[in-house]
Amino acid sequence: MFNQLGVIGCGLMGGSFALALKRAGLVKRVMGYSKSPSTTERAKKLGVIDVAAESALLAVSGSDIVLLAVPVAATETTFKAIRHLVEPGVLFMDVGSTKRDVVDAARRVLRERIASFVPAHPIAGKEQAGIAHADPSLYAGRQVILTPLPQTAPDLVQKATDVWSAIGAQVLKMTPENHDAAFAAVSHLPHLLAFAYFSAVTNQPAGKDFLSLAGPGFRDFTRIAASNPEMWRDILVANREEVLKQSQRFRHALDALEHVMRNGNTDALEDLIRGAAEGRSQWQMGAPRTPSSKS
Repeated sequence: MFNQLGVIGCGLMGGSFALALKRAGLVKRVMGYSKSPSTTERAKKLGVIDVAAESALLAVSGSDIVLLAVPVAATETTFKAIRHLVEPGVLFMDVGSTKRDVVDAARRVLRERIASFVPAHPIAGKEQAGIAHADPSLYAGRQVILTPLPQTAPDLVQKATDVWSAIGAQVLKMTPENHDAAFAAVSHLPHLLAFAYFSAVTNQPAGKDFLSLAGPGFRDFTRIAASNPEMWRDILVANREEVLKQSQRFRHALDALEHVMRNGNTDALEDLIRGAAEGRSQWQMGAPRTPSSKS
């Protein structure tokens, strides 16, 4: 049981976390702050938070658990705003989709206070953002990646593990570097490709006519192209080194397919397609990692 949760960023992620802790009986009071006062007020009216804070610092004051649910590009500014109240024993977490930049910002700003910070990335979300779509079940059955540092207090790592587990999440631990490499491959690059592919179709002279013929396959493949532009701008820039590495791997795979098509090598083309098809049919979302996986 926590006395007070401080939420900085009362959107989908922060609001859902607050509702989940409330439903599980893990917190007595929720103090919330958002850059937009109207968002904070709506969160209060919806019962997501109990008190609207006038600043990020006031949301931290008196809290024994704090969640930073802000865009990754705003993390360093947020740390600067709350640094003086980052006290030992208080659990601070974020929900950023990249971790090395967040960790670097924490090192620069928090310094010796970094022991209180447990970087986190819940693999959860909705197509609809905003506090109106906050859901206490958002994290149930989903993975949450923790990327603690050597300086992170072990008891707070355990406390973070316990609180995410208590609201139904499966907790994994990785280094920030391995986290960013993995999610460049399975999340960030797919978004980059979806943005590029949809643009390539629509920017053709007959693009609108092509779209009128598109079916479920096109819909499913391009769904993530409708993602939040500002958020994905920040993610792709923050993790650009790893995303560009994965982009090169994709180019090699695409080149291989194009090469056998140009040569009319149907057997080789079928082999490449079969390899991908069989791998995809065997894949299960959220399946445990193999023992050889890096962590």
